[in-house]
Formats: sequence, structure tokens, C-alpha cells
Amino acid sequence: MRPLKRIGATATAGAFVMMAGLVIALVLANSPLADHYERFWSAPVTLEVGHWTGLSGHSLRDWVNDAAMAVFFYLVSLEIKREMVDGELRDPRAAALPIAAAFGGMVVPALIYTAVNLGGPGQHGWGVPMATDIAFAVAVVTAVGDRVPTGARLFLLTLAIVDDLGAIVVIGVFYAHGVVASWIGLAVLTVLAALLLRRAHVRALAVYAALAILCWYALLQSGVHPTIAGVVFAFLTPARPFHPREPYLAWVRSLVHTDSPQAYSLRELRRMTVEAESPLERLEWRLTPWVTFVVLPVFALANAGLPIDVANLRHLHQAPVALGIVLGLVLGKTVGILLAVWLVSRTPLAVLPSGVSWLQLASVALCAGVGFTVALFVAGLAFTDAASADWARMGILVGSTLAAVLGYGALRATSRGPLPAASATSYPSY
Repeated sequence: MRPLKRIGATATAGAFVMMAGLVIALVLANSPLADHYERFWSAPVTLEVGHWTGLSGHSLRDWVNDAAMAVFFYLVSLEIKREMVDGELRDPRAAALPIAAAFGGMVVPALIYTAVNLGGPGQHGWGVPMATDIAFAVAVVTAVGDRVPTGARLFLLTLAIVDDLGAIVVIGVFYAHGVVASWIGLAVLTVLAALLLRRAHVRALAVYAALAILCWYALLQSGVHPTIAGVVFAFLTPARPFHPREPYLAWVRSLVHTDSPQAYSLRELRRMTVEAESPLERLEWRLTPWVTFVVLPVFALANAGLPIDVANLRHLHQAPVALGIVLGLVLGKTVGILLAVWLVSRTPLAVLPSGVSWLQLASVALCAGVGFTVALFVAGLAFTDAASADWARMGILVGSTLAAVLGYGALRATSRGPLPAASATSYPSY
């Protein structure tokens, strides 16, 4: 099992599994089984308890996009919080450069898309080319090998994390529909209840899970996308253990030297062993395999099934929605990131990553144009008509593929010498 666990802990494994879901969806959507594929994901799934039918009228695809993706955004937000507490986002000078790069990599693609679609029916989709897919982008860099400087990898990872945070804000603010104040009030009450329970030192995760589900349901009814519940409760998750580790280790040593420890002591040992690890670390460790190998592949299966017409590919440049997305991902991301890095590096606020050249930064910026998961997610919120949605998915697939190929080639060309083994590091799997 150890080799399998090592493979499962890498971004490359997660990207390959998600790519498999993407390929299967495309094959099914362009085969004689296309009607069965669409009927399966459009099948209504209703949860009824007695006379209560509060979760009716949702298809299987809706459950994937609204419920399963809430877990994905919860995990991503846990990663963001961990980086803010103990990682790259804790040091202002180290974080300033990727934060500025993420901001430039969101604004410029949105502006390019808006310029292409201004006044047209697809202008509302400006948020689609803003997102960077962490799994695919990091997988492209990983595929180049150890020759890529560690600073470049960390820069891309931090940039993608901040990019996801920006995408979450965009989804919550700009893609909410028909907001109902009473349901928003209930969602706020669940958050306040969680805060009060934290103040009262309630540690049972099941209590907070119940509040998170209630918050998700309230947001679902409110018009705000329910995945925001995952974001809010991730930032409420404690990042510090309940028991300091040094006293815990000392107590364990004393218990080990006891000839016959009592059953009560053993129960306390089990409890303290759990609580010596922060809830954030515990939940991140438990959820990562499920999100990487279940949630994201299923999301790809449900949303990437696009009927591909070769004639449409030839006329892609004539479809403003697809053209805006392709230009935003490939050109906008690269220009926006490099422009932001150049501006911020001219100030004392930030420094360039050690051992990373401008050509390597440009190559990493190309890799950041690989937008898949969140881009498809935003496209589903932005477009209600089938034609625009199909062009958006086509643009995402073409733009992401171009960015991945160009980014990989640029990194191979600009990172020629292998780095020492000590420079190698690991990255989150999603």
C-alpha cells in the first residue's frame, strides 16, 4: 500500500484521475450513448422526509455541483487558512508577490473576455477565465521534473491558492441569484452558533458538521451559491491543536513507562492523541483523498460531457464566448501575472523567488492559464442557455489545453539543468 499512498499524495495523481473523468465524459457525450449520459446526469434526485420536500427539483448534476463541490471548496479554504497561519501567506513579503500575481491573473483575463463580449449575450461570463486549476497547473510543473526551481513551484502553488480565494469571492458576490434575506439570516445564525460553540470549547466535529449542513441548506434556498458554506466553515475550523504537543508527548512518555496503565488512561491517551492534532490538519488529511479521487473526477464526469463538432472547432474564433475564454486563459493570465509581478517587484514590498528567472516566471504564468474545475463551475453559474454554456466549455477545454502545452514546453526550455535532490518538495494533491 505504501507506493499507492505515495502516488495518491501527489498532484499528478489527482490530475490524472480528473483527466480520466474528463476523457470518459467527452467519449460518452460523442458516442451513441450520449442520450443515456445526459439523461443519467439530468435525472431528478429528491430527498423527502415525511411531508418535507425541501430538497426536491434537483438533478444528479445539481447535487454534484451544489453539494459535492461544497466539500471541494471547504478543502481548498482549509488549505488557504493553513497557508495564512503557517505557510507562504503568513510572511507579508513572501506572500506579496504571488498575491499580486493572482490579482493580475484574475483582472486581465476578465478584462480581455469583457472586451471580446461587450454588449453581447455572453458578457456575464467574465468570471470564467479568472480561475486557475491547482491540480492541473501543478501537475504540468511536476511533469517537467526536478529541474524546475522550488521557488517557481511555491510561487505557482501560492498564486493558485489566492486565485481560488478570488474565485470564491466572485462566485459569492457576482453569481448569486434572487437573494432571499430570511434564508441569509438563518445562514448567519448558523455561523454565529458555531462561533459561540467555539468560545464554549465544544470540540465535537459532528456538531459543527450539522451546523455546516444547515448553513448549506439555508444558502441553497437563499439564492447565494451553497458552496460558500464550505468556505465559511473552513475559516471557522481551528488551525491549532487543543492540546500543546510538548505536554502531550511528556504525558505519553510517562504512560509508556507505567507497568499497567489503567483503562481510563488509555481512553485519555486516545482522546489526547486526536486532539494533539489541529482539526484543520485532521480534516484536511481525511478529506484530501475523497476530494481528489471522488469529488473532482465525478464533477468532471458530470460537467465535461461536451458534444464536439469539428466544424465548431474551426469556427471557434467566431464565437465570442469561446474566444474570450481562450484569450483570457492563455494570453490574459500570462500578461496579467507578469505585469503584476513586474510592478510589485519594483517596490520594497516583495522580492522575486530565489533562483527563478523572468523566463521561468513567464513559463509558470502560462501554466496558471490551465483553468478547469472552477472555470467549468463558474460557467455553469454564468450561462443559462445551452449554446453559450457549450461554447464556454469548449473555450475552457481548448484554452486550458493550449496553456498546459505551452507552459510545459516553456518550462522544459527555460529550466535545463536538474536541481539537487534536496530541493524537491511535495504539494497538495488537489
